[in-house]
Amino acid sequence: MKSVIIATKNAGKAKEFESLFHSKGYKVLTLLDYDQAPDVEETGSTFEENAILKAEAISRELGQLVIADDSGLIVDVLDGEPGVYSARYAGEDKNDAANTEKVLRKLQDVPMSERTARFYCALALASPYQETITVSGTVEGMIARKPTGENGFGYDPVFFIPEKGKTMAELEPSEKNAISHRAKALKALESQLDEFIRREEGNI
Repeated sequence: MKSVIIATKNAGKAKEFESLFHSKGYKVLTLLDYDQAPDVEETGSTFEENAILKAEAISRELGQLVIADDSGLIVDVLDGEPGVYSARYAGEDKNDAANTEKVLRKLQDVPMSERTARFYCALALASPYQETITVSGTVEGMIARKPTGENGFGYDPVFFIPEKGKTMAELEPSEKNAISHRAKALKALESQLDEFIRREEGNI
C-alpha cells in the first residue's frame, strides 16, 4: 500500500487525515514511524513558510509524500500576534497556560468589540517528484476575558465563537472538528488532492 507521512508525533492529529487518504488508497504514517526523520527548525515568517520547510525537508530525507501543518492564533489588535510564535509566545518551553495568560494580559484593557481573532492553519503537501502545494483554513472568533471549558488545548479556552456562544474548549470534539481551521484546510486540500496524486503516480 502506498503511504503518506503526516509530519507530527501526535497520533490524534494524524487521525484527521486518515479517512481522506484511505479513500485514495494511501496508508497514513507519522513521525513516530520514522526514527530517522529530521527535526526541522521553523524559521519561516509565515505559517505557509513553516509548513513548507517541514514538509519538504522530511520528504527529501525519507523520499516520501509528506504533509506538514503550521497553525496558530492571530489577534487583530495585537497586529497579528502571537502568529507563528503561538506555541512559544511566552517562552521556548511551549507552555499553553503561560501563552494564554500573556495574550489575556496584553488585552486586559481592550473592549470585547475589539478582541477579534482567528485560528489559522496552513498545510503543505510535498513530494520528491513535484512542486509542493499549500492550502489554508481559518475560523473566526473573539478572545474571551477568561478561560472557559475543559476540551481542546492551546488557546481553545479563550477562543470564543459568537455563533456557537461557546469557547472552542467548550465544544464537543466532533463539533470542533466540523468547524476548525484544520478541518477547513483539509477540505481545501481535498479539492486539489486527486490531481496531485495523479501526477505523483505518474512519476513513481
